[in-house]
Amino acid sequence: MARIVFHVDLDSFYTAVEMREHPELRGKPVIVGADPNEGKGRGVVMASSYEARALGIKAGMPISLAWRKLPDAVYKRPNYDLYGTVSENVMNILREYAGKFEQASIDEAYLDVTAKTDWDHVREYAVAVKKAVREREGLTCSIGVAPNKSCAKIAAAQRKPDGLMVVWPQDVSRFLAPLSVNAISGVGEKTERVLADLGIRTVGELAAYPGTELTKVLGRNAVWLWGIARGLEELPVEERPDAKSISVERTFERDVDAWDAILETLDSVADNVHLRVRNANVTFRTVSIKIRFEGFQTHTRDRTLPTWTDDRDVLMNMSRELIAEFRDRGRPVRMIGVRVANLWRPKGKQASLPA
Repeated sequence: MARIVFHVDLDSFYTAVEMREHPELRGKPVIVGADPNEGKGRGVVMASSYEARALGIKAGMPISLAWRKLPDAVYKRPNYDLYGTVSENVMNILREYAGKFEQASIDEAYLDVTAKTDWDHVREYAVAVKKAVREREGLTCSIGVAPNKSCAKIAAAQRKPDGLMVVWPQDVSRFLAPLSVNAISGVGEKTERVLADLGIRTVGELAAYPGTELTKVLGRNAVWLWGIARGLEELPVEERPDAKSISVERTFERDVDAWDAILETLDSVADNVHLRVRNANVTFRTVSIKIRFEGFQTHTRDRTLPTWTDDRDVLMNMSRELIAEFRDRGRPVRMIGVRVANLWRPKGKQASLPA
């Protein structure tokens, strides 16, 4: 029997949690991110509700631009402790339904349920998962069901929000073929342009393209892309409690040259890393930053502490110190990231969330 894999994606997680805590916000455009300061704010949009997205607000957009587009939206500063607690609660629910479990991010997970149900009853089983998340945590999620992880993830994205899509084993190729290549996770604008130059715009066209020719253009990336397009990906669903590092990156919708906006976003990214450190119950010794300028020129810097820590202030301050040398480069910034490595879990601590 073909494997049964769920991809569970919490719908607009950060804004959904805010609406759960503040029911009066339901149905309104809600934006989580930096302080807009009446259009003078620095930093970016971290997340937007579906109502805000429908009006043109996207994650990574400068908060000042969001304000100009939608001054009457509800703007909320991120509450990382709350998001981390809710995420942990949801992931524990999902574990109950999984034969094998893998958390992909703060709001996404894969469940291998092959040992829990069969294809004849898989829709009912997915409905039960959605019901448990809704009733116990007050949140909706979208679930994609397929024989492998990549197809399940693509399926979940087709039915957001609060959706469910089952792709039967015999229908994988038929489901994938008409979709745009950017439906595949990891195919960004640059790869999409390269594929378009080859006359490849759909997953079906990608699947039909000669693999050897694709490798000449995309190198090793061609192997996994081609495998996903043909429905052949077979990566296992597996718990990953002992990650070697934890990292978060954020790409700006537009290149940013205002340094205070860059620092505010760096703080937000570092906060997110600290949230994952806390949830994984680990400590770290090495802190790294990554900064990418326009033109994809990328630099990294790192520093190793004399001992392990999980202190948020240490992480925030070191991230700022490491990025300081780039302040006077005079070039717009495309992306920034923060990473911790050299991880250690003190005795007696168990991972509550995989990193």
